[in-house]
Amino acid sequence: MAPPADPVELIRFGVFELDVRAGQLRKRGARLPIQGLPLQVLGILLQHDGRVVTREELRKQLWPEDTFVDFDHSLHNAIARLREALGDSSTSPRFIETLPRKGYRFIGQVEAGAGGGTDGREPPADVRRAGAGTFRRGTRRAALAAVVAAGAVALLAYLGASRRGAVPRIRSLAVLPLENLTGRADQEYFVDGMTDELITSLAKIGSLRVISRTSVMPYKKAGKPLAQIARELNVDAVVAGTVSRSGSHVRITAQLIDAASDRHLWAESYDRELGDAVTLQNQIAKAVADEIPARLTPVERVQLAAARSVNPEAYELYLKGRYFWVKRNQESFDRAMDYFRQAIERDPGYAAPYSGLADCYVLFGTSFDVGGRAPGDVQPKAEAAAQKALELDSSLADAHSSLAFVRLTYHWDWPGAETEFRRSLELKPGYSHGHHWYAHLLLSSGRRDEALAESTRALELDPLSPIINVHLAWHYLYTRQYDRALDQLTKTLELEPDYALAHWYRGLAYEQKKMYPEALREMARTRQLLPENPAVRSDVGHVYAVSGNRSEAERVIAELGEETARRYVNPYEVALIYVGLGKPDQAFEWLEKAFGGRSDQLIYLTVDPRLDALRSDPRFADLVRRVGIPG
Repeated sequence: MAPPADPVELIRFGVFELDVRAGQLRKRGARLPIQGLPLQVLGILLQHDGRVVTREELRKQLWPEDTFVDFDHSLHNAIARLREALGDSSTSPRFIETLPRKGYRFIGQVEAGAGGGTDGREPPADVRRAGAGTFRRGTRRAALAAVVAAGAVALLAYLGASRRGAVPRIRSLAVLPLENLTGRADQEYFVDGMTDELITSLAKIGSLRVISRTSVMPYKKAGKPLAQIARELNVDAVVAGTVSRSGSHVRITAQLIDAASDRHLWAESYDRELGDAVTLQNQIAKAVADEIPARLTPVERVQLAAARSVNPEAYELYLKGRYFWVKRNQESFDRAMDYFRQAIERDPGYAAPYSGLADCYVLFGTSFDVGGRAPGDVQPKAEAAAQKALELDSSLADAHSSLAFVRLTYHWDWPGAETEFRRSLELKPGYSHGHHWYAHLLLSSGRRDEALAESTRALELDPLSPIINVHLAWHYLYTRQYDRALDQLTKTLELEPDYALAHWYRGLAYEQKKMYPEALREMARTRQLLPENPAVRSDVGHVYAVSGNRSEAERVIAELGEETARRYVNPYEVALIYVGLGKPDQAFEWLEKAFGGRSDQLIYLTVDPRLDALRSDPRFADLVRRVGIPG
């Protein structure tokens, strides 16, 4: 027999045709939204046309041996999506027959022949057509089987290249801001919330680096090519999609796109009621994980299989709260807390709003851009909210992280805080702020290399976040790498020129390099951006003190003394001015006030370079011992 000559291009059954060249399933010429795993399953069934394909055979062909996925769930979903596209039924099948506990069989009438692929891509050269024309079941079934098998092999070679290594394994991805198809601008919070929730679900997968919300939101309506976005975020793939809603009914479409080739790997649409949105996000994340495929740990499998319904009104209020929380300013935090409280009123058993409240209270208790409240007024509230969230849902990584931060900065409980941080990152490995906060614990206890690793990981997950960029500069500042700190702060200000914390920390770095005019210039800019923050004024006073301008330093101390009658002023910051003035007794007096008030800054006693003048004093070692900083 002469060797086959022409490549198989189309496999037809009923009103459907499978285009081997294009890797597409069409109905009466119209392309169907079926890609990836379901199409691969169809190819395998067609390759064994009329014969049973066991589940074990499907497993071996679809997944490498070292890939850990929920096979049963993935295969069931792939078959269900195929049947939906084909209008088929499991009870009265026309195309795909299920043999319980055995496998599946393609039973439709099949034709094969040459046809017009749509995108010009060629199948492997060794795939040939057994002869011209169309072959039907009957006397020429054997020839048809050879034709169909050859075409199916071509399809699998085309679709399965990434699974066999022709395309690099996807190890990183970004969820681009979902497109608002609601037709209403006032639904942006809802669509952004859907984006955020999908990122949260995917961030539970430890084998994937998933870019955080802060870094993907700048691409909203940016109009940049996907390949360019992927390069800028340094990811292998992107997830794009749309959101529409009608009342309490939500429809989300999502597609997974290989960044290098701009090739669509998977696409699906989901219709749910709003109360099932949490489950929906996990389902999409699981589908993406199966399609890549990603290695899933037992914990991750349980998390992504979790199904919970929430009160629709409570869920919508929660999304509004998160929308304002990410803005990270005083006014937006107040609005966020109001929405979280309303969500709790609607559904007291819904854990996420409690976690949101905890996140707000935690940051209110710090000395930075949204802080300035006495730790005793807010940190117990943060702790109570986080504990309540975990009573309702112990799998909330954000709540574990907030609880850890309270234990670290308020209770000075390093072992307890580390346990919670580790649990948070086990549940959500892609949580950038979890890595960021854990780095605070590591650096405060002298574990510099581990702290740098966590800080770097946080930046990999959220490369465009100003706070995460500043955090890495803070690490360099407290490890006395001042030039590296300044370089990092320059990069941050290129992202956001008016970011107050970047100017603030640049002032502190200049001060350590004894570049006092530059330090005061940066601190003056910080005061313009954060005029009501007393910690900024304290640091201005410290720069005055170390630069020899004692009168200005004393004036700042007097102003802060008056300020304490109206609002909280962190005593630790006042102590720093006295350190700069060379007045250790007064400095220790204010450090004792900071100790009594549970100042969050005391955890950095052993690494803050501004305290160097006190380190030889026995009172300093005693304070470190009482705070409990690990030695």
